[in-house]
Amino acid sequence: MVVLHQGWESHPPAIIDSAVVQLVLLQHESSCDMTLTIKSAIQLTSGYWMPLLGFGVYQNYNTKPSVLEAFQAGYRHIDSAQAYRNESAVGEAVRDSGIPRGELFITTKCASKTHGYDSTLKGVDESLARFGFDYIDLFLIHDPFSGAERRLDTYRALLDAQKAGKIRTVGVSNYGIKHLDEIKTAGLPMPSVNQIEVHPLCQQRPIVEYCRAHAIVVQAYCPIIRGQMGHLAIQAVANKYGRDPAQILIRWSLQNGFVPLPKSSTPSRIRSNAAVYDFELGPEDMEQLDTLDLGKAGAVSWNPVDAA
Repeated sequence: MVVLHQGWESHPPAIIDSAVVQLVLLQHESSCDMTLTIKSAIQLTSGYWMPLLGFGVYQNYNTKPSVLEAFQAGYRHIDSAQAYRNESAVGEAVRDSGIPRGELFITTKCASKTHGYDSTLKGVDESLARFGFDYIDLFLIHDPFSGAERRLDTYRALLDAQKAGKIRTVGVSNYGIKHLDEIKTAGLPMPSVNQIEVHPLCQQRPIVEYCRAHAIVVQAYCPIIRGQMGHLAIQAVANKYGRDPAQILIRWSLQNGFVPLPKSSTPSRIRSNAAVYDFELGPEDMEQLDTLDLGKAGAVSWNPVDAA
């Protein structure tokens, strides 16, 4: 079964063997694949396809024009959240773009203050209304702060919304191994995606290894370290390839098998962050960047993977 492909478009769901997804994730991680394009996608355990490059809209106060710019640059994957307060703007951009809804992949998330079974179902309907959509491609639990009982109630609600056709794929964000094990122990289907902070300074290796062993695709937020790219090793690799440091970091993420979610409201940056498919980082440069890992100390965001 082919789990990576080069032409992003909407596909009907299929029954996916999680062991096959795991194998392809590992193969993708270990290869530096020049055949990657902005249309490359991975098939999730839900059976749906997700583009390998996403566009984040956290703290984007010019969301609609930024998303339209991203669409023009070739992005087809947008990462929003209820807490970002821009689902409506994303929906407007989708409608104004003229791109068929089925050719786009839209994510949103529910934060801990709204967790719980009934409140989550209500939140799904509210997100659908704000987007103006019939379905949401990927719905994530935004954080694990609500505690084990409410986390599981929230997850069950998302699974039920998936069965109702309101959500295509269910996932989590900022989940550590403990939180993922809760789902497994409860006998529930494992999430298709875990969105966590990942970049060379904060590689979250134990969580990444767990996710790959359970066919969970890792989305990488803060892939360009919130602009903190002055490390000499990053600058050296950027100079070697004649590229922006951000492009090096996004390419590192892709070659490691992650799904990076760079964000920007600057049109030139939106476009340059997508211009990462005409070069490949060599093994020695990947290894050099891999050595920068500082563990949790390298995080530049809240990174609540150790929440109780």
